[in-house]
Amino acid sequence: MSYYEVNFIEMRIIGCLMEKEITTPDQYPLSLNALVNACNQKSNRDPVTQLSPLEVQDGVDALQARGLVTEISGSHSRVSKYQHRFCNTEFSDLQLSSAETAVVCLLFVRGAQTPGELRSRSGRLHGFQSRDEVEAALQSLHSKTGGPYVCQLPREPGKREQRYQECFCSESERATTTWSEPLPSSSTGDEYTQQLEARVLELEERVRELSERNQVLENASGL
Repeated sequence: MSYYEVNFIEMRIIGCLMEKEITTPDQYPLSLNALVNACNQKSNRDPVTQLSPLEVQDGVDALQARGLVTEISGSHSRVSKYQHRFCNTEFSDLQLSSAETAVVCLLFVRGAQTPGELRSRSGRLHGFQSRDEVEAALQSLHSKTGGPYVCQLPREPGKREQRYQECFCSESERATTTWSEPLPSSSTGDEYTQQLEARVLELEERVRELSERNQVLENASGL
């Protein structure tokens, strides 16, 4: 995992390169200027940053030194452009499915998110048909050889869904809970609530029966 460990700026750079490779392939690889703009987008980024060209260049240089980013010099342009070798290339041991790639990319550029948020924000990265598909991709990333590449974060007060965090960034928040099965999706939320209500009624009935039985025993013993 240490080979793939990155700091926040490096993670944002890789996430942006992964995103643009999928969503705007005609503009990929990216020049330094385009990469700075991608890192500092005001939409689809959390947190929104104001990284300088020097900060991004330093991040790119560090990633190049480790083989996670490579520079492409076009024959008709003096402007250097950059592409990632982080995953899904012949130079990377990290091979991800389209769904897994979308999840990692979203976690890289938008931080920790719930399965519902990942699905709604996947856009052109991957067409998730259900929250179950997102959860399957998260589970695969968690159990993949060399991982875990994602982890669960403690449930936030008042929140029904747990957030998931990438495990690549050395500066990221880390999970303090064990991996658990996800709660039912919103499509089955009503059914789940009904099951809980039925269980509560059943328990209340058992308590009433036990109270009556205890009263009978007390009367029989003359208490």
